Order: sequence, then C-alpha cells, then structure tokens
Amino acid sequence: MRHPLANLLRSFGSALVVILVGASVAPSALAQGRCMLTLGAPACNTADITPVFAPTGWKTIAVEQITFQAADYQKEAAFYIALMGWTLRSDDGKQAVLDTGTWGSAIFKKAPATAAAAEAPMAGSGRGNAPSRVSVTSFGFVIDKWNAAMVEAELKKRGLAPVADNDGKGFESFHVKDPDGFDLQISNGNGLSKSRKIASTAKLAVAAPFESTGWKTVWLDHFSFSVTNYKETASFYSNLLGWTSTYDEGSQNELLIGDVGNIIIRGGNPLDPNYRKGTNGVRIDHISFGIAPWDTDGVKAELEKRGLRAQIDTSSKHQAPDGTWVADDIHTAQFKSYHTQTPNGYNLQISYVTHDNRLALSNAVKPRKTDGKDR
Repeated sequence: MRHPLANLLRSFGSALVVILVGASVAPSALAQGRCMLTLGAPACNTADITPVFAPTGWKTIAVEQITFQAADYQKEAAFYIALMGWTLRSDDGKQAVLDTGTWGSAIFKKAPATAAAAEAPMAGSGRGNAPSRVSVTSFGFVIDKWNAAMVEAELKKRGLAPVADNDGKGFESFHVKDPDGFDLQISNGNGLSKSRKIASTAKLAVAAPFESTGWKTVWLDHFSFSVTNYKETASFYSNLLGWTSTYDEGSQNELLIGDVGNIIIRGGNPLDPNYRKGTNGVRIDHISFGIAPWDTDGVKAELEKRGLRAQIDTSSKHQAPDGTWVADDIHTAQFKSYHTQTPNGYNLQISYVTHDNRLALSNAVKPRKTDGKDR
C-alpha cells in the first residue's frame, strides 16, 4: 500500500543519506536502515506481500496508552514530568498514569525484580551506557468506528483472540496480539483519551530529579519498533488500524498512525532470499517525542545542565568532496534530535518534529536505488 505522501520523498535533494536510529552502538555506527544505500538489491526487495487479512476500514484517531514497565516506575515518571512536561494523573503505588500532553497517555508500571532483570539485555536502549531496566510492553489506540460486538466479531474474523478490558463506566477495549505477540489495545474514546480533557491535581510521591525544563511534548514523532518480519507487521497494522506507509525501504517501513503520530517498523524482510525468521529482539527500543519550544543549541544546553547526555541524531549523512561520509549538521539538517537516557536506562529521543512537519524524518532518510537514482 502506498500513501500519497510517499511522493514527497522523491522531491528532496540528491545527497545519499542513511538512517541513524535505534542501535545501541558507537555514534559512528548508528545506521540501522540497512537498505538505504542498496534499494532494489535482492535482500532489499520492496515489493508488497499478500496482505495478512482484509482491511477493517477503521481509522486510528487517538493514542489511548503507551505502557512502560520499569524497575523504579516513580523515578521514571518524575523524570518525564520534569524533562518533558508530562502531567501526573494518578499513582496507586503500583503504577503511575501520566498525560504526555493533550494527545496521549503513558502508564509506568512497577516491574517485578525478576522481570526487570530478564528484560534488561533485550531492551537495547542504553546506547553504550548502563543496561536498560525499563521496556515498553503495550500500546493502545482509539478507533473511529466503535461498536464492541462488531469490533470483536471483526477481530475474530481475522484470526485474532480479543480479550475485553472494560471499566464498567463507559470505557470499552480489546487486547489482541500482533504477529510477534506484542500487546495491542483497541478502544473507544472513553478511557484515558477522555480523562486528558479534565485537569489533574495529582502529585507524585517522589521528588523531581531536577528543575523543570518548561518544555511541552507536542507530538509522537515515532516509535522505533523492531520485529521479526517488518512487512507482515506493517500489513497487520495497516489493515487493522488504517495506518499508511510513507516508504518501504527494504528493511523497514515508516507508517503514519492516522493523524496521531508515526511508527518505524524495522526487521527481517521475508522477500530476502536469505531471510530466516527469528524470535528474539521484538521490542520498541526507543520512542521519539517532539517538543516545543525548540531551540537546537538550547535543548542541548538544558539536557547537559541536568547532567544528561545530548547525543545528536540527524538521521542522515552527506558525502564530502573527499568521498568520506559526514553526518549532517544538526543546525541545517532536515531532521533534528537528541538522544538521552532515562533513570531506568531507556533510550529517549527528543526531536523538533511536530504535526506540521511530521515527514521530516521520512524526507531525511529517503531510500536510494543501487544506481544512485531517486525512487
């Protein structure tokens, strides 16, 4: 499935670019879109696969929740409140619910010590620092056409096993598993998305880790979602929730989550002659949030003033006259962001992306064919 916005990707400059997001490695080796420079090669086949099932016709209209499981969930929550301007909605001693803004909610759950230890190696979000003790275990979205009986029937028709999760007060939802078993919640608009419209007076029991930045999180720039078969997973979400593709690079596909945000689905390509489906590494290894106000040098200064890393990520490089590859300068790059690390070791990306320039990353990393021509 091609989205019309994909045509925009052909209109930007002629410099070769590579994607630089996701891996927990040295800054000089951050490229992850392995087909960026070899588009059209057998291992980077961008042909469509047979859809996993028929489209539902549903559209995603809101984020219901992003659920994190953290060794110290309160410390994690306090960090996002102070750094990203999130607002506490509740904390019952086992989990804290935060409004990320008017557009979304985050749930920080206390992880059992054994679970936190088991997930540390797979979280892959430390970027060379301490192992992560936090992971994203679920996300949920509100759809436009809600009738619980009909939604349940459509899910079952597609071979899914919906599990109801209702509050008895008007909120209704179903949990299903995606192709890799990741937890997806599909809901009506009467849960957290509704509560965000009401001011909260809740207070966290732990102190803020530092002075507030004054930033506001204004956009879900992207999830970085590593899966075993990216084409299958992209087809699943596109046909189930109406997400649309900006580009298929051969090892990843960036999708628009309706008018809510973006997601980059990365992983093995079933059309690669050497593809072998694995079972490890399925995770959201980082999330990028767009903030306002944005000042390129100011954001870096505020991070460092609080003792935080400010690792530049423009997601693109250009070829210098001597033939070497040089990272695009963050002041002039199409995509501007920094990576830092949360108290529990999660890789948090902070960018300048908003709803109005949501294609900044897609444009920066447009794939190139092996003959050097634009798509």
